[in-house]
Amino acid sequence: MAKTVVQEFTKGLWAEVAPFRLVLGLCPVLAVTKTLENGVGMGLATTFVLVGSNILVSMLRNVIPSKVRIACFIVIIATFVTVVELLMQAFTYPLFLKLGIFIPLIVVNCIVLGRAEAFASKNGVAKSCADGLGMGLGFTLSLGLLGAVREIIGTGTLSLPFLYNIPIMGDGYRPFTFMVEAPGAFVALGLMLCLMNLIPKKA
Repeated sequence: MAKTVVQEFTKGLWAEVAPFRLVLGLCPVLAVTKTLENGVGMGLATTFVLVGSNILVSMLRNVIPSKVRIACFIVIIATFVTVVELLMQAFTYPLFLKLGIFIPLIVVNCIVLGRAEAFASKNGVAKSCADGLGMGLGFTLSLGLLGAVREIIGTGTLSLPFLYNIPIMGDGYRPFTFMVEAPGAFVALGLMLCLMNLIPKKA
């Protein structure tokens, strides 16, 4: 049992990491990764929703009628999105303003609904929690990595919570601002997808 739970957790960190292996959830991946801070913030918010919705869906899987399961899943997900939105407004308001509309759009993130339908509705609470946490942390690491790469190349600095614009490239560096614009997101994502395809899933 413990081994199975660990496997469900670790798969989301590498073998099934959503943006780079499953190519899911690309809207926030492209839209909010101008900085490391934005990427990590969005990833953690999604992780909270993933874990919470997976646990609740798993607990109610034998109660929810199959004909209305998708609608019920969306209501559950929307509840956790509302919670995380209110928490961000209360404790990380500047980050909340930066992420904007993409926080409420977690409701329609295909990763969250997909894990509820494909996994949590068919498995117990422990495995569903491990699945949500692994997928969420893998998503967070992916957004953080992409945000860091774009920010370092595009501005020469790195933004962390409470430590903004740390110089990375030195005074003589001329920022390649293309990378922090919308086209740069596609280029950076494409290069990372290329690298991930060159590395086996079981590295």
